[in-house]
Parts: sequence; C-alpha cells; structure tokens
Amino acid sequence: MVSLACHLEDGDTFVQKALQWAAQFDHVCYLDSNGYRDNYGNINVFVAVGAAASFLSDGQDTFTKLQRFLDAHPNTWVPGFLGYDLKNELEDLRSQHPNPAEFPDAYFFVPQYTLLIGQYNVEIKGADPQTIVQQIETTEITDEPLGFDGRLKYRMNRSTYFSAFANLQRHIRKGDIYEVNLCQEFFAEKATLNPLGAYRRLNEVSPTPFSCFFKFGEKYILSASPERFLSKNGTTLLSQPIKGTAPRGKNAAEDEQIKATLATNPKEISENIMIVDLVRNDLTRSAQPGTVKASELLQIHSFKQVHQLISTITCQIGEGISTTETIQNTFPPGSMTGAPKISAMRLIDQYENSRRGVYSGALGYFSPQGNYDFSVVIRTMLYNAENGYLSFHTGGAITDNADPEKEYNECLLKGKALFEVLKSQ
Repeated sequence: MVSLACHLEDGDTFVQKALQWAAQFDHVCYLDSNGYRDNYGNINVFVAVGAAASFLSDGQDTFTKLQRFLDAHPNTWVPGFLGYDLKNELEDLRSQHPNPAEFPDAYFFVPQYTLLIGQYNVEIKGADPQTIVQQIETTEITDEPLGFDGRLKYRMNRSTYFSAFANLQRHIRKGDIYEVNLCQEFFAEKATLNPLGAYRRLNEVSPTPFSCFFKFGEKYILSASPERFLSKNGTTLLSQPIKGTAPRGKNAAEDEQIKATLATNPKEISENIMIVDLVRNDLTRSAQPGTVKASELLQIHSFKQVHQLISTITCQIGEGISTTETIQNTFPPGSMTGAPKISAMRLIDQYENSRRGVYSGALGYFSPQGNYDFSVVIRTMLYNAENGYLSFHTGGAITDNADPEKEYNECLLKGKALFEVLKSQ
C-alpha cells in the first residue's frame, strides 16, 4: 500500500471526477460532508473503492464476527453499514415482514484504494496512487440522467398510518412505552434507476453532513442523512440524536420565526429530552462511571430542506470494551426506536407494515487509527438494481400529545428531497 499526497488546482472538479471514476467499481463508499464543519468530524470527502476483503453478516453474532474482521485488518479504512434488524440478534425480537430489497443485515469491506480529498489537496492510498490520480483527472464528468422508470407506491396509506398512530398512543396511555418512532415505506417494484444520477441530484437538492453513495454489487445506498449516530475518537464516544423538525421558511424573516418556534416547542423539546435520556442510558453500558455528559442540548441546526433540534451526548469508554461492543451497546439508534427501547421496537414491528432493513441502521467507517463515525440511515434511498426494488422510509416520534395530522405531514416533509429526486425526470 503506497500513499501519495497531491495539491489540487480545482478541488470541486476533482471531487466530481473522483465520484464518476469511483462509480465504475463494484464496491464503493463515497462520503461527502458538503462543507459542514463541527468539532467532531474531520472528513471533507472520502472515497473508498475495490474490495481486498469483505464482511457479510450471516445473521448470527454479527458484532463479534465484525470485531474479528477488524482485528484481522488493522490500520486501514473499513467502510460499511449495519441494518436495523440486527436488533433481533441483540434482544428477544424478530422482524415479521419480508425483505424485498434483499440487503444483508451488515456489510463492510477493506478498500483497495482510498482517497481523502480536501479543498486543495488529496491523499491517495493504494498500489499505484499516481496512476489513480491520472485516471481521475482524465475522467469526463457526464451529465447522468436519472433514468427512473417505475411507480412509487405507499406501503402505508393515510388511514393505515392514522390507525397505527392511534394504537401506539393507546400503548403510551397504558404505560407500555412513553415514545415510539412510527415509520412508513415508499417503494417501487421492477424499477430502473441510474443510481449515480439519482445520488448527484439528491446531494444537490439536500446537501447534508453525512451524504453517502454506497455500492456493493448491484445494491446501492443513496443517503442524505443529517444525523450522526455514534462516533469514537480515541477514548471518547459521541452521539447526536435528532428529535424536532421544522420546514425552512420562504424568506429570512419567516425562517427565523420558524427556528424560534421550534426552539420553544414543548412537544419537540420533550421528544428530544426523552431520547437524550435513552442515549445516555445506552452510553452508560460502554462508559467509565460518571463520564456520560449531555454537553449540548437542543441546538438548532439548519439544512437546505429543514431545521432540526440536535443534542450531543458524550462519554469516556470503560476498560476492556471492544470497538464493536461500543456500537452494539447503543444499537439501533435510539432516535429511531423510542423508549423504553425494547418495548418500542417490539411495537414497531407489530404496527409498521414493512421491514426497515438498512433504514434506521448505521452507515459509515472504521478508520486506520481505530476510530469510527457512523450516521443514522435516514433520508436515504435503497435500490437493488438486480430485482428493481427501490425503497425509502420516513418516520416521526409519537408521544401522548402528538397530533397524527402533523406527524403524517412531517413524514412527507422528511421525504421531500427524495420525492423531488424521483419526480425530476
């Protein structure tokens, strides 16, 4: 493995050429922070292509086996994803719905080539990095047509959603749970799609800090996630759950008013604090005693499509806890389940009418330094080019005082960018 650092005259053009070049490989992970900067992530654009080795979940002891895979491939990048239905390995749970997208519960690969692209430089690792630079620089950026041919359908119609909503509120009033995330699927069967064209359009419509084009074989994940699930930096774990969503305003004055309303909305604040408590509890399982802290509560973050309420919780990792155990102890992301977590997940499977699969899971990478950074798989399109199944989910939190009409409309708002992409033929 050889490393090469180069100065770039035009970083933006190089990034687009690198994405075009990468898409030809059977294994691709392209991550773009879209210029969003915080104190916790330091990647601008990351590209990993080719698979020198790969890990595929077989449905048993996934986290233990993934740790063995990481131990066998140290000091390298390992991108991949963890699907929501891994919950069934961790708790006495099951998923009753079929898996038409046919994605596995987890998949990771050791890249043949990795690129870290900054604004003015790129670092490339691989067998012949100079040749990779030349290949990318001579790549022509093509205007990829979306090529979507299919009929988008609702898995859960309005009346079914309202019925599930009412049933879950009854469980809340009985004391079975106090918050739950109800999600619905939008899908197309035997559809055709140009995944690269769709991803580029999605990233244009909704640029987010955890934008991702992920490909393995004929399966694609096209993500515009704004939410960090969990990161590890040295001995520090950090989670940033999102609860609280509002649309962008038509002008600056309206936008500021919407932000002010969101910041003081009792329901949104209550939802966020409930999940903060859940995440704190999850992190305690991996933490040195007394180190779990909610360092930033109810911060408003603005994205092109929506405003979000985001909180930040950290801890220091306790001794003897492996890398994958720290993820296992907090999985699936609490913002996508509800609380108490196990009861909420059991009811989710009872009242939702589709399998979440990759959605509500985690997508990201392990780094050569033994760190990791994973987003929550939301605002994300899944496409299986082999059987033509295309899918995305949206959801929202139900509490005792939640309004079904408002929550249903919030689901549509969260899917706005994905609807726009598929309609932009």
